[in-house]
Amino acid sequence: MLQAVLLDISGVLHEDGVPLPGAVEAVARLQASRLALRFVTNTSRKTSATVYAELLEMGFDLERQQVFTAPAAVRRHLEQHRLRPYLLVHQALEPEFEGLDVADPDAVVLCDAEHRLDYRHLDEAFQLLLQGAPLLTVGTNRYFRQHGGLHLDVGPFVKALEYAADTEAVVLGKPASGFFRAVLEDVGVGAEDALMVGDDVEADVAAAMEIGMCAALVRTGKYRDGDETRAPGASVEAGLAGLVERLL
Repeated sequence: MLQAVLLDISGVLHEDGVPLPGAVEAVARLQASRLALRFVTNTSRKTSATVYAELLEMGFDLERQQVFTAPAAVRRHLEQHRLRPYLLVHQALEPEFEGLDVADPDAVVLCDAEHRLDYRHLDEAFQLLLQGAPLLTVGTNRYFRQHGGLHLDVGPFVKALEYAADTEAVVLGKPASGFFRAVLEDVGVGAEDALMVGDDVEADVAAAMEIGMCAALVRTGKYRDGDETRAPGASVEAGLAGLVERLL
């Protein structure tokens, strides 16, 4: 029986900071229902605190502890393993890692660093990987949607460093099963009792289904015609509002 709903944020709740039609009301209905609700994202150009504040500003009803971000998962991993990171991250994300020891780094953290994803920074990361440093990343997303178009996400750069250094990245956000399981553990439900709602057929939908969750693909955000063929068994909805109407 369905007990929890996990919502991707960008592309499901809003696009470029503008709530999608009916999304604010749909979230309010979910919050008022018997279902546990969590907001999950791989967004790595904003801290978890910023993500939460922006959702409130848009009118969404949520609590801070309901937000799970991939960068926050990376920080927890660094702390648990006592690693000193080389942070190849967006400038706006730096506060997420404040207080960590970054001297003489022994791990590489790769996020969507935008203009910092240049040869110099990537080569510095490469040198550390050659010395045995692990490569930690928020995800392997190929692209994201912004300002009406698709743009390169962190995934292509992860693949480049993996290839160059002959290593395999540790993925700590979606589509890693550990990320989903951490959210489910927080809710206190099994995978079979949870629904993942996303616009990314690979990182959101197919990945959730691989660990036994139900999943719904919405035709908003980065959705492209034919994506549903890559996740047979997932429900397909025009948007979050229609899905919630059907659920409740």
